[in-house]
Amino acid sequence: MDLHLKGKAALVTASSRGLGKAIAQELAREGCHVMLNGRDSQNLLSAAREIRQLTDSKIATQVGDLTRDEDITALVEKTRSAFGRIDILINNCGGPPGGSFADFDDQQWQSAFELTLLSYIRLIRACLNDLRAAKGRIVNITSSSIRQPIPHLVLSNVFRAGVLGLSKSLADELAPDGVLVNTVAPGRIATDRTHHLDGLKAERLKCSREDVVREACKSIPLGRYGEPNELAQVVAFLVSNVNTYLTGQAIAIDGGLVRAL
Repeated sequence: MDLHLKGKAALVTASSRGLGKAIAQELAREGCHVMLNGRDSQNLLSAAREIRQLTDSKIATQVGDLTRDEDITALVEKTRSAFGRIDILINNCGGPPGGSFADFDDQQWQSAFELTLLSYIRLIRACLNDLRAAKGRIVNITSSSIRQPIPHLVLSNVFRAGVLGLSKSLADELAPDGVLVNTVAPGRIATDRTHHLDGLKAERLKCSREDVVREACKSIPLGRYGEPNELAQVVAFLVSNVNTYLTGQAIAIDGGLVRAL
């Protein structure tokens, strides 16, 4: 299916690896010009090089920390300079530290807020004029915790739910401008983040990481972790011109993990 994305300009945050990289690569395959972002310059350049080898799309990069407002401003300005406009915004970020309520002080709550929710708010605000002019698309990457809180991930549980509230509110506000806003909620996808969390759980339970993965797969109807490209393909549809009537929705990419209606 032709998603009619050729020549569109997309900003994908936290895209030097993991889900962000997979999304950026899929959009580039579909013909989007893509701005990559990350904190580590070497990882960022490596991701850009890999995507350029696979596609003919224009790829640009900008190092930046999403908790810094000035870095977000620079990222958006660089995207405009590189592509002339912004048609698509993919809000994505690394997750906050794992732990339970008693493990965190005020500063850790503040840091998690700035990374997981405030960065999305700032990025949307900075891109909003472009997105309105383009009748563009916003996809906010969250977690399956928006449907079912995950044990020992209290910071993520709280602020990912906030992102869902933001997405629903914006879908209503921006619909008259033709801007579609959706949320994608990954379950257990095979990324470095998931690998790290599985390792923490293994330490807590005094078992192997393999035991943790095996037990987790039992709770997933499809019986396995998802691959990043499986999520990226859904995101590509959501931001495409093939999607003309789906907005304000939260779509779980989780192999059936969350049973809630």
